[in-house]
Amino acid sequence: MKKDVVAIVVGGGPAPGINGVISAATIEAINEGKEVIGIVGGFKSLFAGDKKSAVHLSIDDVSRIHTTGGSILRTSRDPADIAQKRFPVLQQMLKALKVRYLITIGGDGTAFMARWIEQEARGRISVVHVPKTIDNDLLLPGGRSSFGYHTARHWGVKIVKNIMEDARTTGRWYFVTTMGRNAGHLALGIGKAAGATVTLIPEEFAGGELHFQKITDILEGAIIKRLAMGKDHGIAVLAEGIAAKVDEQELRSCDDIKCDELGRLRLSEIQLGRIISDNVRKSLDSRGVSMTIVHKTIGYELRAADPIPYDIEYTRDLGYGAVRFLLSGGTGAMITLDEGRLRPVSFVEMVDPATGKTMVRLVDIRAEAYEVGRKYMIRLEKGDFEPGSIELLAKKAGMSVPDFIKRFSYLAA
Repeated sequence: MKKDVVAIVVGGGPAPGINGVISAATIEAINEGKEVIGIVGGFKSLFAGDKKSAVHLSIDDVSRIHTTGGSILRTSRDPADIAQKRFPVLQQMLKALKVRYLITIGGDGTAFMARWIEQEARGRISVVHVPKTIDNDLLLPGGRSSFGYHTARHWGVKIVKNIMEDARTTGRWYFVTTMGRNAGHLALGIGKAAGATVTLIPEEFAGGELHFQKITDILEGAIIKRLAMGKDHGIAVLAEGIAAKVDEQELRSCDDIKCDELGRLRLSEIQLGRIISDNVRKSLDSRGVSMTIVHKTIGYELRAADPIPYDIEYTRDLGYGAVRFLLSGGTGAMITLDEGRLRPVSFVEMVDPATGKTMVRLVDIRAEAYEVGRKYMIRLEKGDFEPGSIELLAKKAGMSVPDFIKRFSYLAA
């Protein structure tokens, strides 16, 4: 008697913990009498009709991979036009491989593919999605973080702490850009935990076009305020998603902008830190204020790191839960962990009815979690423009008091 086949496919960018999901799902499925195959190369291999990409997984293959970063099945991103054209090939591949159950691991793009496959399979294939992203922008029950986020923040904090010590030792500023296309969870998490001088996230700039001048003014104001406090160093953490808020024409005038496979701006390749540091340095230099500013981008260093214990445990729960959901007759849902219990969230609940896209979770800048981070930042505040404070700030900025007020007071409005 032939065994039912469980297939596992990974999509999108890497995130610490992918191997934990693959391991737990494989072990549980085999223990329940199923055959498990992994699709090496993600959906790209399925769209290509590459049957050699399907590899059989055994317990020996996966029993010790849960502590390692990356993905033993690799991963891929696939343009919408390719997916549209090659979807029939993907369907034929899954049919030829005799897939009865499908586990997808990925972000919003992979979730979309999972919904599409489940809808077109019409009951022939049961599908469950395991959500992952270091951006932490998936809308999960109870405000739960997506797997990979805690590990990425952990290593990001270690890097930023080292950079902070370098800044103190050498008397300079660093502008550090982190990943976060839609949301600033990762940047804010790193900035709060490391004690960065200032952290900027895209949610702060809601409504209207954002211009580089405002970002420049915020950071220049922080530098001036630190100088007034007798500190010649600091570190600013910037979420890459800020670039997506900037007027595109202005952005293209500053950098050679490229798009990814999905047609989106490659935010990780936009030298946001360089653009802003150049602007701030030029502005300070024009008034005789000397400051060394170094820009650095961190992101790829975090995506394939070995997961910390939190994500190891979390992903084993999710992999196990994905298989239990499928074998209990479930389909068309994302598996999540809510207050210690595995809970499926239907694909219908994941989608914004207005756009048809997977809903994302942004940082709520009205919540206390953001308020705490904001309170500990060094930025120009309303009180800084009161007599007794404004004079020293203007002096450190190389400006007259009226000119300083004219330039920076709108930041404290």
